[in-house]
Amino acid sequence: MIWLIGNKGMLGTELSETFTAHGLSFVGTDREVDITNQEALDAFAGEHQADCIVNCAAYTAVDKAEDDQALCRALNTQGAANIARSAHKKGARLIHISTDYVFNGNGDTPYREDDSTDPTGIYGLTKRDGEIAVLTENPESWIIRTAWLYGKHGNNFVHTMLRLMAEKEELKIVNDQRGSPTWARDLAEVLVAIISRFRSASAIPYGIYHYTNEGNITWYDFAREIRTQATLTGELPDQTKPRLLPCTSAEFPAKVRRPPYSVLDKTKIRRALNCEIPDWKQSLAAFMAERAERVQ
Repeated sequence: MIWLIGNKGMLGTELSETFTAHGLSFVGTDREVDITNQEALDAFAGEHQADCIVNCAAYTAVDKAEDDQALCRALNTQGAANIARSAHKKGARLIHISTDYVFNGNGDTPYREDDSTDPTGIYGLTKRDGEIAVLTENPESWIIRTAWLYGKHGNNFVHTMLRLMAEKEELKIVNDQRGSPTWARDLAEVLVAIISRFRSASAIPYGIYHYTNEGNITWYDFAREIRTQATLTGELPDQTKPRLLPCTSAEFPAKVRRPPYSVLDKTKIRRALNCEIPDWKQSLAAFMAERAERVQ
């Protein structure tokens, strides 16, 4: 049995569908089990004998977190510690989802798992502290850092761009932040692979891993390809419209500085799972094709 925490979010909903597709038995929870309440977690864990817990729950509103620091820390740090503690008590493995925001983004080569962290905002800081708490409370855990996540559920860059492209004649898109778009479906399949490996007595070593789709681009590049794919599927009538204009981050002021370079090195997880990681453009095309089928 798998216990999926945060099953109503973008990744959690995708994971629910992926577990079902693979015939994996799981129970999903969201706010009905308060991760800031150790007793509530322990009670639920006692009722459901899960051998693996997947934690997708998090406070992810990067700017809002600066004004909501207590709740952000309660969910991202203390909540993660509580989940890890419950997992350890029950002898369950834990997969915990983390983020590229643990780095400051000042680098120019892909970040490795053992590179020094240096978060620049409360969101990244609480997620980094959550990683430390997870490995302290339950060393039999895997932490998966990801970035630029999108999927069919919830709000994300792809959905926002498609909505704006249908409404606007011109859009400014940031062109000085670089990262790797990640389809939630691809990440979900990797998590299934990790679970399958430990259940077959060939578990990958515990610790921190990075996973995104291959390649690295700017948000402007991403938007251009979204527009191209949307014209191929018929969602947009003209691949030259709306007009996309590259701009700097300074033109979109925010409370928290976005990492200018968020590219993560995937060598470790590729070797551990002996897997091929899809290119971002390949995965976006598959996502857009599925989206077109759903709206027909």
